[in-house]
Amino acid sequence: MASTDGTVIKCPHCGTANRVRPIAKGIPRCAKCHRPLPWVVTADQSSFDAETTSSVPVLVDFWAPWCGPCRMISPVLEKLAARYAGKLKVVKVNVDENPALAQRFEALSIPLLVLIEDGKPVDRQVGAVPESQLVAWIKPRLGAKAAAD
Repeated sequence: MASTDGTVIKCPHCGTANRVRPIAKGIPRCAKCHRPLPWVVTADQSSFDAETTSSVPVLVDFWAPWCGPCRMISPVLEKLAARYAGKLKVVKVNVDENPALAQRFEALSIPLLVLIEDGKPVDRQVGAVPESQLVAWIKPRLGAKAAAD
C-alpha cells in the first residue's frame, strides 16, 4: 500500500530504518551512514505521479501477485535497485489494485517494465527477462559512472 507518509527502507550497510517520501530532486540517503539507499517503493493511483517524478531514472514494474513471471523478476529488480542505489528508483504497481494505471500504460501483459525519465515514459519491456538483459537495457540511462559497473 502506498502512502504520502513514505516508505520505510532498511539500509543494507548499517541496518537503519529510513522513512523515504517521494522526492523530485536528489536521492534518499541513510540518516545514519549517509550512503545511498536502494530505492524500491510501491505506488498507487494517488501516489504514482509523485513517485515517478525523480532526478534519477525510474523503473516502473507493473505486476500482480498471481503472476509467476512477476514473482520471478521482483528479486532481480530489488537487486538492481541495490546495485544502482542513488542512480535508479524502482516503483512497483499492482495492476489488480490499480486498473486505471494499468490502462494508462497499456499493461496488457505483465510483468511490464516502463522506464521513466523526467516524468515521461521513454522505453518499455514486457516479460521476465534475465538480469543481464535488464542491466543492458537500463545502463545507458544511468549515466557514465553506472556504465563503468
